[in-house]
Amino acid sequence: MADYDIYTLGAFKLKSGGEIPDAFIAYKTLGDPSLPVVIYPTWYSGMISDNLWLTGSDKTLDPSKYYIIIPALFGNGQSSSPSNMPKLRPFPEVLFYDNVRAQYELVTKHLGVNHARMVLGWSMGAGQTYQWATQYPDFMDLIAPFCGSAKTSLHNQVMLEGVKSALYAAKGTSSGGLVKPDVHTAKYGYSSFLPETKTTGLKALGRVYAGWGFSQTFYREKLYEKVLGFKNLDDFLFNFWEAWALSKDPENMLVMANTWQAGDVSQQEPYNGDFRRAMEGIKAKALVMPAKTDLYFPPEDSEIEVENMRPGIGELKVIPSIWGHWAGGPGDSKEDVEWIDSKLREFFSKT
Repeated sequence: MADYDIYTLGAFKLKSGGEIPDAFIAYKTLGDPSLPVVIYPTWYSGMISDNLWLTGSDKTLDPSKYYIIIPALFGNGQSSSPSNMPKLRPFPEVLFYDNVRAQYELVTKHLGVNHARMVLGWSMGAGQTYQWATQYPDFMDLIAPFCGSAKTSLHNQVMLEGVKSALYAAKGTSSGGLVKPDVHTAKYGYSSFLPETKTTGLKALGRVYAGWGFSQTFYREKLYEKVLGFKNLDDFLFNFWEAWALSKDPENMLVMANTWQAGDVSQQEPYNGDFRRAMEGIKAKALVMPAKTDLYFPPEDSEIEVENMRPGIGELKVIPSIWGHWAGGPGDSKEDVEWIDSKLREFFSKT
């Protein structure tokens, strides 16, 4: 039995002009509804349970102190996704804007929450955090995006082309461009993955991601052996990266990759493409935590985001880790978990 709940959205109109018929959003709550609210969205490929590493009686996000709401991304396999809506092909384009609008409906109409103490998240969860802060700037007091961005950088978009292309190549097509259908779908219509192309594509995706998720120093110091317990590099590639990828659905991964690739908080009213104006629109105090060695959300990008916020809004704290993007989650690096948790505790206490 699923360890989460479902809220039905009905026919859900998307910013692109498309629609998810009979849409639904998966979510989990921790704590009592009378407590201050924390909204904690999921990340690329992440299940709701994958967010629990930062919660608990020994953590700042203690369910005895906060009412924690964990909503799942469209495409993660729990909320509306290709894997649970097989008749909806091709699956429509979903933006961070759409995800957060659905989450807002869940939180306000269904859960009866009209204000949040904090919104936070890792990776794509950080992208949703920034989206919350610009789409509903009066809704929360604090935000804490970590290892993520308000606007997907050009370099990050290129990295995601590699992720997408690993899946497309397996079924004999190629990318049609940034946030566009693959070449076959654009010309002839959608074609599904076969069992063998699904396996081949997901294995390739895992190999592509293996070079991005962790830093050069992580590999140089062989932390995959010393800390994670793998026998050697092949063991790590097969039994960590390929195993992770094979546990996913390729169509889901493509939907979420396109959401991520299109990320840009300025592409909504009233900002109209003006990124600085969007950053200045953030009213919540912001604790921005990039990782020092993150290969696709580098600290330099976070510095630009904080610099574009109004004075006194943003605070930058760089995670001093060699774990790359994985410094921000999902809890494999115990030192980084403690570091992030301590900074959240400080942030709550002084604001």
